[in-house]
Amino acid sequence: MLKIGVLGVGHLGKIHIRCINDLPVFEIVGFFDPNDAVAEEVEKTYGLKRFLNVDELISQVDVVDIVTPTSFHYELAKKSIKKLKHIFIEKPVANTPDEAKDLLRLSVEAGVKVQIGHVERFNPALRAVTDNYTLNPMFIEAHRLSIFNPRGTDVSIVLDLMIHDIDIVLSVVKSSIKNISASGVAIVSATPDIANARIEFENGCVANLTASRISMKNMRKSRFFQKDAYISVDYFDKTVEIIKMSDTNESDNPMAMEIDLGGERGKKVIQFEKPEVKSTNAIRDELESFANAILTNTQPLISIEDGYIALKTAFQILQQIEKNINAINVL
Repeated sequence: MLKIGVLGVGHLGKIHIRCINDLPVFEIVGFFDPNDAVAEEVEKTYGLKRFLNVDELISQVDVVDIVTPTSFHYELAKKSIKKLKHIFIEKPVANTPDEAKDLLRLSVEAGVKVQIGHVERFNPALRAVTDNYTLNPMFIEAHRLSIFNPRGTDVSIVLDLMIHDIDIVLSVVKSSIKNISASGVAIVSATPDIANARIEFENGCVANLTASRISMKNMRKSRFFQKDAYISVDYFDKTVEIIKMSDTNESDNPMAMEIDLGGERGKKVIQFEKPEVKSTNAIRDELESFANAILTNTQPLISIEDGYIALKTAFQILQQIEKNINAINVL
């Protein structure tokens, strides 16, 4: 059994506690949070010990779960790594790419496991695709739109929402980035509330990402276009739709449809699939996956290097947005 301590028990931290309690592999030693009212609620609700000294809690556990605001990630992760503790860090991994790079270096030197909480990779809709199909997209379109909520407006939409899709795209496209262009607008907060980024890869793939926190409805959807296939993943409704084209009807799928392309191109068969998506708890799954990585001494599914690269890409997008805003202001 792995002894774990939770740092930060706000909205997301409480969800982590409930998920950890469902996992027999973990034993929660206690938590740290400077907010007295929040801490008192957690003590009463979950019967957990509150530590007033973060170093004391870290020293008594095998695993540290960091669910604090991003501004505290670096120092808390650094403390934990230096005490040779495995750490789970909510996304984004740190405040800046330089901080993330330093944590990567420290974790390698210490030989500890680190997993980043890019939870959408554990979304059952995406898992239904990545576990059963080969993704080799040449064009990706992602929309992540949210009804306005003041929580999270202290950071740019790129770091708050778009970073989910950045991580997914980087995990799917096995190629280095060639070029990034982006634009964004701040409407109700000090940083961009809506942003669009176009990421071009060396292998020719293009990803077009849009994120907004001032939408009239919630939407979390990616569309992957590749040779002879179109795959739609709805993270919000947890559904998948796949359209595949083949030379012959290779299955008994009653939804298959034959079309005549004309001339020498002959006939093709279009097959419609709607794979079953199992109902799962993505946060519980990511924490369980991390525990398995520790116990089996294997690489976490979303490593600190993945978190660093995603954050680095997000900052490149932010730089392009700022560049465009400055250019407009000059006019």
